[in-house]
Amino acid sequence: MKRIYLDYAATTPVRDEVVSEMLPFFKNKFGNPSSIHLFGREVKPEIEKARERIAKTIGANRADEIVFTSGGTEADNFALLGIIQANEGKGNHIITSSIEHHAILETCHYLEKKGFEVTYLPVDKFGLVDPDSVKKAIKKETVIVSIMQANNEIGTIQPIKEICRACKEKGVYFHTDAVQSGGILDLNVSKLHIDLASFSSHKFYGPKGIGALYIKKGTKMSSLIHGGHQEKRRRAGTENVTGIIGFGKAYELASREKKKERERLKRLRDYFIEGLFKNIGDVYLNGHPEKRLPNNISISIKYVEGESMLLNLDLKGIASSSGSACTSDTLEPSHVLKAIGIPLPLAHGCLRFSFGKWTTKEELDYVLKVFPKIIKNLRKISPKKFK
Repeated sequence: MKRIYLDYAATTPVRDEVVSEMLPFFKNKFGNPSSIHLFGREVKPEIEKARERIAKTIGANRADEIVFTSGGTEADNFALLGIIQANEGKGNHIITSSIEHHAILETCHYLEKKGFEVTYLPVDKFGLVDPDSVKKAIKKETVIVSIMQANNEIGTIQPIKEICRACKEKGVYFHTDAVQSGGILDLNVSKLHIDLASFSSHKFYGPKGIGALYIKKGTKMSSLIHGGHQEKRRRAGTENVTGIIGFGKAYELASREKKKERERLKRLRDYFIEGLFKNIGDVYLNGHPEKRLPNNISISIKYVEGESMLLNLDLKGIASSSGSACTSDTLEPSHVLKAIGIPLPLAHGCLRFSFGKWTTKEELDYVLKVFPKIIKNLRKISPKKFK
């Protein structure tokens, strides 16, 4: 049976080049970077090399503006909690959007219970945040604004340049969750005057369990994890050396290839969308038709359940998702689809296909061949009659 992976937004396989670079640090160069003997001293420079690679890729002015974390979720938590704790005297107001990742939303809910005020900005039907709404929401008590660069479910790319400008004019910190867009979209933190940005290695063919938070020099931050002097006392704990090495290599490769890869993925994406609309009736594209990630297709299909589509595709060897992998175990409609006004029946019929480095037109042709048959069979047994 064919096996086709179209869930690259959930995670990606680690590239051979990345694995090769990581291997020596599992056994031969296994020292603790904090040790002063040779075993530690030969590892420490390799961590700094990875840090420099990432800093260069995102346009950071200094390598030490990169702080390694356990992944995107920790980086998002660190961004909000670190800023809030370090700037208690400035205010107690946070601004974010209604379609952020749960790593941001749940942190905001936690802070609300602690007495902080959070403004959840609405989005339009495409999932776009209006920069003017950010500017209007900022007040003297506002400490930080957090808006993702691109949505992980519907793929919509936010106007962070304009949003960041509004934050600078008002003198508040700006954080962007670049986990889903890292390695595929351009992001120069210095040119955009971004204060904080979150990244995760496994979204661009690096290892899982390693991420980073960019912290602009001069940003007033508190540490969340205490105990050691690692990461200049900003994040204690023995470094995930192999993960850091892999992260640095993966991001460097992705950055080098992203322009060409973006164009390739966009062609495949548009080809696939056209095929879906041609072969299946009552299909709706979620998110912005143009301002979207080049590898994201989020659709809603009438008269079928997302769970049923997923299971039937899986039986054909095709992997996709009903939305964010972090919430795919629940039957509740996505908060993102609710925010953009998708009716409940359509929200339940949502499916996300996401492409990557090894996606081919031949694979998509196979999906376009079997998927309409799956929909036809599911609609036959649907309680709602297909018209």
